[in-house]
Amino acid sequence: MDWRPGLAALALIGLAACQPPVPDSGAGVGFGDYAEYQRQREAQLSGRVAQSLPPASQISSEPLNATGGTQSAAADTPEAIAAQTRAALDAANGPADFTPGAATGEPLQASPSNPPPVAVNSVGISNENDFSAVDEQRSIAEDKALIERNRANYTQVQPEALPTRTDTGPNIVAYALQTTHNPGVSQYRRSNLPGVEGRFQRACAKYASPDLAQTDFLKSGGPERDRKGVDPDGDGFACQWDPRPFRKAAGG
Repeated sequence: MDWRPGLAALALIGLAACQPPVPDSGAGVGFGDYAEYQRQREAQLSGRVAQSLPPASQISSEPLNATGGTQSAAADTPEAIAAQTRAALDAANGPADFTPGAATGEPLQASPSNPPPVAVNSVGISNENDFSAVDEQRSIAEDKALIERNRANYTQVQPEALPTRTDTGPNIVAYALQTTHNPGVSQYRRSNLPGVEGRFQRACAKYASPDLAQTDFLKSGGPERDRKGVDPDGDGFACQWDPRPFRKAAGG
């Protein structure tokens, strides 16, 4: 009896039992589907942790509001938007008893299809450029009479020559430009009698300004003579009058 065919059959059966099964390519490479495998693979390569997405059945189709929650489609209507706008404006600017549209008795509808509200003229604002308002106030004949009155009252002043100066008294500006020394530098002899300082204070108190004191000083014989005691240091400048501003103005 030939037993070799039986041994060959047994050997083939043993080899088949030891061979691993061939995976089903339609079911993916060891995962539920190939798209999920590809997503996780890309997450691993980029260093990110793969997170599974929720199924489409768990995703709501309602839009999100500003706080991240869902809102109904009714909140997108013009009426709902107008109500929200009125509430925000009342809370931010309006007083507690302010009601939109109280002047007209109608609520304010903030809808793009509505025309803009009519601007009401405020007290104190001129409406001269409003022809309808002016027409109610006066007629064309009254406007003409008003223009004629304005023309009659209009006076054009003709240029005239400057009057000739008749005052031949001392000119402190010319005197300031003629001098070169600073205040306090003695130029003229003065007496050092007792009581000079007191006399100086009393004499200067009579003038409203140093300019007037200097003018009177020059008119009374200054700077050589100091008859009124307004230049005790002999610098030629009475009552602390300073010629330097005049020199500076003239560029000196």
